[in-house]
Amino acid sequence: MNFVMKQALGGATKDMGKMLGGEEEKDPEVVKKKKEEEEERQEALRQQEEERKDKHRKMEAEREVVRQSIRDKYGLKKKEEKEAEEKAAMEQACEGSLTRAKKAIPAGCGDEDDEDEESILDTVLKFLPGPLKDMFKK
Repeated sequence: MNFVMKQALGGATKDMGKMLGGEEEKDPEVVKKKKEEEEERQEALRQQEEERKDKHRKMEAEREVVRQSIRDKYGLKKKEEKEAEEKAAMEQACEGSLTRAKKAIPAGCGDEDDEDEESILDTVLKFLPGPLKDMFKK
């Protein structure tokens, strides 16, 4: 039976013994060497990560130079600059006022809605029979 198992596994019985709970080698030199290799591997990974981050920092700096040249060429401003200018304008408008500043109403909101409601009412009245129209107009 042993022969059949060895043939089926292809000589992997040493590894099978370890997987099934057999004893591993506890040689202190081997353990120390494995720890050193693992530390070296971790250090190499950290170094690679630092190199990768440095490379990306350089690429982003180059991109920012190109972006700035485009902004200068077309007279564009950075997003942060636009927001700062808008905030300053709102504060400047509020300085003399005792109440807080009104928020800007986007297009399609506010007074225009009343007109839309009237036009909807007008369209409904068009389809009503004559006596009902008179009732609603009063």
